[in-house]
Order: sequence, then structure tokens, then C-alpha cells
Amino acid sequence: MTAVLDASGLGKRYRRRWALSDCTLSIPPGRVAGLVGPNGAGKTTLLHLAVGLLTPTAGTITVLGGRPAASPQQLARVGFVAQETPTYAALSVADHLQLGARLNPGWDSKLADSRIEQLGLDPGQRAGKLSGGQRAQLALTLAVAKRPELLILDEPVASLDPLARREFLQSLMEFVAGHEASVVLSSHLVADLERVCDYLIVLAAARVQLAGEVDDLLATHHRLTGPRRDPATLPAGQQVIEASHTDRQSTMIVRTSEPIHDPAWTVEQLSMEDLVLAYMAAGATVGRRPALEVQR
Repeated sequence: MTAVLDASGLGKRYRRRWALSDCTLSIPPGRVAGLVGPNGAGKTTLLHLAVGLLTPTAGTITVLGGRPAASPQQLARVGFVAQETPTYAALSVADHLQLGARLNPGWDSKLADSRIEQLGLDPGQRAGKLSGGQRAQLALTLAVAKRPELLILDEPVASLDPLARREFLQSLMEFVAGHEASVVLSSHLVADLERVCDYLIVLAAARVQLAGEVDDLLATHHRLTGPRRDPATLPAGQQVIEASHTDRQSTMIVRTSEPIHDPAWTVEQLSMEDLVLAYMAAGATVGRRPALEVQR
């Protein structure tokens, strides 16, 4: 199977600063991949490289087996909604659909019209008069009516209220279910990702800290709580991601595919938020040690 996004040693530098460094990543087809990390982690840079808005300083990236934006045919296979969910304020909703039809040879007018009707948008209303949620839905309509194989979304719900976020994500999942598209969705809101994503990528300090199937990642990460212990004394198969200590107690988040038999530990499963925060904290030390191993 061809990965929908495949990067090897990918990097982007602005003068002396690396916005993305040594990114090696392979996202299988048919996934809804959540991309999460702190501000400045490189999320937008990675997505802009994937849609051809930026060119790499180092390494390689392919999308759906081809170079990003290499041809009109390649562009037609990818839908993109940028962080600011851009629309043209002076154009009406109908004008946007007509523009989409002219620019995209595979445009699905029936899908676009039905979405606008379902959303209750007035085709004659100018985009500048729409609410933030309505503009986001219009931008999503323009992206999905291309009938893309891959949909890339850069924090499209960041500025929306909870109800508008829920409606946007519901629309997204309806499209995915109906058209078998792959999605890469960047967001700060882990709760939203937890609802819709089955693949997770954590970026921190310009590097990929973790990537893999959500179910596999949750099954192989645990929180251990017990008497104070040096992390170096844990079995070799237990990779310590994060550790904290009091005078008498240690709490560690470890990654292991093996059962934990030590009766001294209380073992707890992690939520996706626990997992993300642990790797973001680990990524904060990336300048002092190598990035954590990425699950392929």
C-alpha cells in the first residue's frame, strides 16, 4: 500500500532556525491522522510542505506516491483547508462554488450543493457576512467537493466555539465515511482528535516524537506508580518516556509491548491526552538528547 504521506529526513530551515528537522514519517492510507504539538512545533510547516506551499531544505516528501503539487493531476488529489479557513469576503457562497467548479476538473457540484443546503447557508450571502463556523464549513465544502483522496486540515476549528467545532467534525466524518478519503488533521484540541482520529502524530521541538495507530499506542503505554525507583533500574523492554518523583514515590510513563509483572507498581492505562502531554514534555528536552524512536 502506498502511504498517503511519506517523509524521510525531511527538514525546513528559515535562516538559522529549523522549523522542522529530520522528520521521518509514513501515514498509511485510509486513516484519520491527528497531528498535535505545541506552538512552533512545525505542524503548519509539515502540512505546507505536504501541499506544495513550501519546498524542503533537507530530505524528501511524497504525497499519494508523488511530489506535492507537481502537476494539476496531483493537486486535484489533495484537498486543503488552511488554519484561517480562507474565503473571499466579497464573494457570495454561490460565487465560491462556481470558482471551485472552474478550478477543479473533478468538481462534484451535487456534493457541494447538497452540503450548502444541509448547512443552511444562503447561496447569495457574501462570505464576509458569515460566522466563523459558517466560513469554516464553506472552506471544507470547497475542499471536499474536489473529491480528494487526501484531505489536509490545518487547525480548522481553532477559533470556533464548541458547537461549531462539533458540527465541523461531524461534517468531516460524514465525508470520510461516504468517500473513503484519508485525512491529516492538525489541532491543539486533543479532545477533538480523540473523537475522530485513529492515527496519531506528536510533533515537538521541530521533530516527530511519536507516530502510530492510536489503539496500538494506547495499548503499549502505561503509567506506573510505586515506591521511589531509579528509572535506569527498569527492565530493558520498558522505555521510560516521563518520570517524576517524591521522597517516597515514583510515577513513570513507560512504553512496552510486554506485560508488567512487578507487583510493586500500580499500572494504569493512559488517555490520548496523557500520551500527548508526555511526549510533548519529552520533546522539550530534544535539544539535549536524541528524539524518541518513532513507531512506523
